[in-house]
Amino acid sequence: MSALARLALACLLVLPVWTTASSLIRTTAFLVEFLGQGRGRPLSAITRSPTVRPLPWPATSAGPSAIDLYASPALRRAPGLVLVHGLSPEGKDEPRLREAAGLLARAGWAVAVPTVTGLAVLRLRPDDAATVGAAVRALRAAGYSPNAVLGVSLGAGPALLAASEPAVAPEVSAVLALGGYASAVELLRYTLTGAFAFADLAGRAPVHEAAIAQFARANTELVDEAGRRLVDNRDPAGFDRLLQALPGPTRALLDALSPGPALAGLRAPLFLVHGRQDPAVPFTETLRLQAAARAAGRPVRAAIVGAVGHVEAGPRSGAFADLVRLWATFYAFQRTGGG
Repeated sequence: MSALARLALACLLVLPVWTTASSLIRTTAFLVEFLGQGRGRPLSAITRSPTVRPLPWPATSAGPSAIDLYASPALRRAPGLVLVHGLSPEGKDEPRLREAAGLLARAGWAVAVPTVTGLAVLRLRPDDAATVGAAVRALRAAGYSPNAVLGVSLGAGPALLAASEPAVAPEVSAVLALGGYASAVELLRYTLTGAFAFADLAGRAPVHEAAIAQFARANTELVDEAGRRLVDNRDPAGFDRLLQALPGPTRALLDALSPGPALAGLRAPLFLVHGRQDPAVPFTETLRLQAAARAAGRPVRAAIVGAVGHVEAGPRSGAFADLVRLWATFYAFQRTGGG
């Protein structure tokens, strides 16, 4: 029996008596299809294809930006979910994101997918959170409620920042960050030097020069003389000294892009999933998010698993214990978020 099949069997055996069968089936089928990499499509087999249409931009928000709404026919009004993409020039039209939005719609959500301008041009800025907040309001205006938020990779930054804003936080039922980050400084340290650390955990990964060059080209106004010295440095021992030499506004921007400190404003439960071998964002960033949420007294649940790489199925997607942790976390997110 495969690990995915054993996962489905285990879910049936450990179900609390109050759990609805349909929610269990959707969650399990979603994860089997998401992790199956084309080997099986159980959720698609038991659900109808979602429709995709533009979601009107809320009149109360600056913009406009483009938002697509994915929704499957259902007897009851689906809860809403804002899906925030990572760095991608294609924005909401990135093929894997479209596939994920369709699966989430089949799993029972009405999924709003906005294009976040900063993430599309590789220039993450604090204003990107406004797009996420506008998508939450657009779902509510269209009659979908409650509304959860799911941020992918660097998209977890604006997702968490938006969900923690006083005007948005009361409207958010749950937040999930997949491969997200807590500190822009630590993310920059990892990108430039490969070094990562949290508490008693530390390591170093290979540096991807092409990604660094791409960042520098997209953020030329930040790469002055001091910025160039930092960007050219690969020595972890020199990072902090070079960071402190950056202009004050640049260091303030890094602080503003860091969702960890903002979690004090979050009202919704926080769910975190991260690949243990994530090559783009170290798993220690999810541990840092978890610690920040706990320090702020916010409910948080985290799963560090080998079943996920960065935002896709990982090399150990068949590890049974990982699959159970992943299933339990996503199921709790779905139930908390209204699915």
